[in-house]
Amino acid sequence: MTGPTAPDGPGGRPGPATPEAADGRRGRPRSAAADTAIVEAVLRLIEEGASIGDLSMEGIARAAGVGKATVYRRWPGKNALLLDVVRSLEDDLPPARGDSVRDDLVAMLEHLRRRGLAKRHSAVFRSVLTHVQAQPAVWREYHETVIRARREAMHAILRRGMARGEIRADREVDVLADLFVGPMLARALLDERTALPEGLAEQIVDTVLEGVRPRP
Repeated sequence: MTGPTAPDGPGGRPGPATPEAADGRRGRPRSAAADTAIVEAVLRLIEEGASIGDLSMEGIARAAGVGKATVYRRWPGKNALLLDVVRSLEDDLPPARGDSVRDDLVAMLEHLRRRGLAKRHSAVFRSVLTHVQAQPAVWREYHETVIRARREAMHAILRRGMARGEIRADREVDVLADLFVGPMLARALLDERTALPEGLAEQIVDTVLEGVRPRP
């Protein structure tokens, strides 16, 4: 598990520290500037060619201009820090407007499409995420704190569609979510040569909605 972190700001970057986010050893509020400097130092080191194996907590502290103890007070080890680095690269989900289930589904899939395009061009993200995926405990926490929130947001949209009679209610919401999200994820992750054109989100949503509308 990671140590306590400041709330995420826009784009998932470490946000301003709260009074409750105190330094466990000295009882002082954590510095949001230090949090950001440490995360940015990791990103900069990787961009400059350092491999994940090359990174050390001591080297990260030097690059961030902070003491080693400052890094360890926030993260117990490199894997915990890298998990927060991955989180910092995640964009916030678009808020569901609630006016149209179709529009909310399109907005969510368009967010996935843009993320897929960004990740294809981000060697840093791919490098860090590959390392996190190879660490079962860290990958499990990533799912619990990032993926689960996204799935719950999708489920809320689908349940609203069921309640309004726009989506059939005799199917498991998990299966319905996979029907909408699966095609976009397959294109974005399984084959980087597959196109992710504008309008793809609308095409997927409209196609799936045709099959999951309630029967007359």
